[in-house]
Amino acid sequence: MLKKEQWNGFKGRLWKEEINVRDFIQNNYKPYYGDESFLAEPTDATNKLWGKLQELQKEERAKGGVLDMETHVVSGLTAYGPGYIDEDLKDLEAVVGLQTDKPLKRAFMPYGGIKMAEQACETYGYTPDPELHKIFTEYHKTHNQGVFDVYTPEIRAARRNKIITGLPDTYGRGRIVGDYRRVALYGIDELIAFKEHDLSVCGSGSMKDDIIRRREELAEQIRALHGMKKMAEVYGFDISNPAKNAREAVQWLYFGYLAAIKTQNGAAMSVGRVSTFLDIYIERDLEAGVITEEEAQELIDHFVMKCRMVKFARIPSYNQLFSGDPVWATLEVAGIGSDGRPMVTKNDYRFLHTLENMGPSPEPNLTVLYSSRLPENFKKYTSK
Repeated sequence: MLKKEQWNGFKGRLWKEEINVRDFIQNNYKPYYGDESFLAEPTDATNKLWGKLQELQKEERAKGGVLDMETHVVSGLTAYGPGYIDEDLKDLEAVVGLQTDKPLKRAFMPYGGIKMAEQACETYGYTPDPELHKIFTEYHKTHNQGVFDVYTPEIRAARRNKIITGLPDTYGRGRIVGDYRRVALYGIDELIAFKEHDLSVCGSGSMKDDIIRRREELAEQIRALHGMKKMAEVYGFDISNPAKNAREAVQWLYFGYLAAIKTQNGAAMSVGRVSTFLDIYIERDLEAGVITEEEAQELIDHFVMKCRMVKFARIPSYNQLFSGDPVWATLEVAGIGSDGRPMVTKNDYRFLHTLENMGPSPEPNLTVLYSSRLPENFKKYTSK
């Protein structure tokens, strides 16, 4: 059994022996049946950062929906140095990390398709570096080229005549939901060790097509985990080990999500069900007196603030198909566990409270997993 000092106070056995976030949550979360009276107002840091971000969003709307776009650097885990909402206010950010080097600046992501990446730039008056076109047409095969290579003549004809839309060439990178909680619970080094074990036993000497592909994917995953460590180091953090407190848990988890949105521009880049998980860390810190409710709310406010900043360079047909420029950074709260216990925690209240502390926003999409068996106080709060 693994033993980590960062896990002091946490119960359960199975999750320590294998990668099993669900078992960790089931053994450690505390359902909350009270009301919202414990919630805290936004801190001064939250108000200042949100005020600055609102100014940037206003500029973005004035420029036709895009504030800035990258045209020379291909997005990747370590493609940029550290970025902040405002360099003068960076010490106020309880959760750090941007997709690029500037807030609301959209990355150049050609791996899905070079033509789509170029069209997204040109639509808003930006000209991509011609060298990138050469690289991703002559030297590197993109997702779209692979898709069109396997299309039959009938599919091509239907696609060309717009009989069917939403095919893999425009929607292939669909809903992507990673378990970013793993970064906080286990740390990158432990995740690498588990993946290296998977690689060592994959195939047991056999080299059939499916085994070859699986081994290649495992090698890519290990390489990506090493890249995530380097990405976090840019911001002065070492995510090798598990998060030791609530602040690190939120930051480590966000680094996992940040890695996803730096490398993937799926039509829906969901955050997942993180509320109950993070509540376990916050409750432990509150009981130990190392964090206040105001600080706990600030962590959630700043995490949500970063989710509101997620942007991708999209082609006009995408915006038309989905009536705007959605990211669908879906974040679920509440629900009922398989053991019948409600999954509602104080943190579910905190996430919903961001709509009061910073006003409404389409991102992240806060989805309440409703059930008539949810605590009455929570149902009342969500119906306000």
